[in-house]
Amino acid sequence: MELQALMSLGFSEKKARFYLAALELGEAPIARVAKRAGVTRTTAYDLAAALEADGLLTPIEKAGRAQVVAEDPQHMLFRHDQQRRSIASLIPELRALRDHSLTQPRVRYYPGREGVVTILEDVLRCQSGEVKGILSMRELLEVPGDQHMAEHIARRRSLGIKLRVVRSYNEEVMDIWPTSADNLREVRFTANNDPFLMTSYIYDDKVAYLSSRRENFALLITSPELSALASQMFEILWATSQRDLDVTPPPAPQ
Repeated sequence: MELQALMSLGFSEKKARFYLAALELGEAPIARVAKRAGVTRTTAYDLAAALEADGLLTPIEKAGRAQVVAEDPQHMLFRHDQQRRSIASLIPELRALRDHSLTQPRVRYYPGREGVVTILEDVLRCQSGEVKGILSMRELLEVPGDQHMAEHIARRRSLGIKLRVVRSYNEEVMDIWPTSADNLREVRFTANNDPFLMTSYIYDDKVAYLSSRRENFALLITSPELSALASQMFEILWATSQRDLDVTPPPAPQ
């Protein structure tokens, strides 16, 4: 019972056995304590040194012979109180470091198709329940591809994450992804139909960029201020764009 209790406090099994043996024997040579604890003599010296550092064992000399004596277990409470006070005094400094890091923007660069997939996975961890997007259908159907996008849309829907998205008819290549209450998606198209060469998602305190297949990268920036600015710019674009139900696609080039 005592062995398990000491191990629950962070003692190794050998260290716990050695300390218990020392408590039972009182003053005793290390070799005798080692034998009672069932450890080798070499290991015993290491254990004795560790327990001495913890303040739980004291080396003494008696009749010209080196011995050890176990200290009162109450010392563990004293040591615990010391550690608690040390941690308490350190917490304000550690919190200051954490708070400073949280105010610093974080920029992550992801190369290749796997980078695009990584960003799309992060979008599904959106906490606010709404994602704003400026999408290039043409590029997304190339990378990561229509099958992956279909799976992404299905997962977004199952997670209850809404998507408001602005697209350009010049980047539409298939009659898919319309406004849909079932798919939690509302679509608008820009009035001038200028193409979007990249895709951007804005959610929580993040702004993500997915490049064209030619440049082949993804970028994720975590910054409350940048996210707020990107959201404001999105809302301006959203207000000047047209609902997909109100838009007649431009004629195909001759």
